[in-house]
Amino acid sequence: MKTNRRCRALLAVSLNLMALLFSTTAFITTHWCEGTQRVPKPSCGKEKKTNCLNYSGNETANETNQNVVHYSWETGDDRFLFRYFHTGIWYSCEENINAAGEKCRSFIDLAPASEKGVLWLSVVSEVLYIMLLVVGFSLMCLELFHSSSVIDGLKLNAFAAVFTVLSGLLGMVAHMMYTQVFQVTVSLGPEDWRPHSWDYGWSFCLAWGSFTCCMAASVTTLNSYTKTVIEFRHKRKIFEQGFREEQNFLDQEAMKYFRERTEEERAEAGDLRLQCLHSCSPNRLHNTQL
Repeated sequence: MKTNRRCRALLAVSLNLMALLFSTTAFITTHWCEGTQRVPKPSCGKEKKTNCLNYSGNETANETNQNVVHYSWETGDDRFLFRYFHTGIWYSCEENINAAGEKCRSFIDLAPASEKGVLWLSVVSEVLYIMLLVVGFSLMCLELFHSSSVIDGLKLNAFAAVFTVLSGLLGMVAHMMYTQVFQVTVSLGPEDWRPHSWDYGWSFCLAWGSFTCCMAASVTTLNSYTKTVIEFRHKRKIFEQGFREEQNFLDQEAMKYFRERTEEERAEAGDLRLQCLHSCSPNRLHNTQL
């Protein structure tokens, strides 16, 4: 029993730790959603000769004379670049087409004004989700390594299960609210940011993987608690049943003892009476003869 409880506790701690690591990583990274943005190609110059618009085939004309009308034969999607971008809870980063690297903007500033309240609720829920995971993980570690008795372990187990379930519910709500805000921002966000195509990234997968591990840890903890309680009730029932049987056996032995004792006393009393009668009979005969 003790070994099984320890194995279940180790499994719950491991799942909770994975949920905590996944949620923290997802919270601080910017790959919840990723895709491409369609932006106009910049003009070609001395420093940029590729992925740009070359007017009239002359690179210097555009720079020396700004009053001359220039023409480009590129039409349709050839006039645009598809730059890569990725977005998280805090920042949205996109490829810099004029230089190397990326440039990032606050996603909270990009969100429409009508959705900023929902986004802040999502952020607060994510923070509470991580904090409750930390509390549940601490309680599970206490139950695993510093529990002095089974009763104390059961109490810690119950509190850990409650905190873990609450954290999982908060995490689910936070992920759903962020997804809603991002989809609205795709439609109503700034023109220079709206994605041409997008999909969920690895941070989003980590977030939902964290939720899955969190709920698995809570189910494992509740299972350990209920199984231990059932085992104790079963053992208590067996003990009480054995105690009743022993008590009944003792009562029967006592009744048998008192019954045998009573019969012995009656037999002794009968023997004494017979002896008294035998001893008194000669005296009576002698007195009669006189």
